Amino acid sequence: MVEALNSVLILFSALSFLGYGSACFWSAYMKREFERYRLASQRTLVGGLQWCAAIGLLAGLSQPWMGRVAAAGLALMMLVAVGVRIKIKDTLLKTIPALIYLVLNGYLSLAAF
Repeated sequence: MVEALNSVLILFSALSFLGYGSACFWSAYMKREFERYRLASQRTLVGGLQWCAAIGLLAGLSQPWMGRVAAAGLALMMLVAVGVRIKIKDTLLKTIPALIYLVLNGYLSLAAF
């Protein structure tokens, strides 16, 4: 049962970051958001890292070390995202998704693979 739940969480995170990474490349909304974060020059790097980490999560289903590294990288990225949102004085409501993904990927890196 726990293994099935972990697999669902891994797939959820991987699909989320494939989508978010793609949005970093092609979404006008994400372009504006990165300008608001004062990180416009980092947008494509962040998107590429998110794609790589999402693929790493999926690879972790057969190579657990890759999944742990990818999840830890995403947790670190979300920790920075929370810090950025605090720095720009975003609301808690806007910060909650980054917090959820921080906790999720922290869990995945420690317990799911």
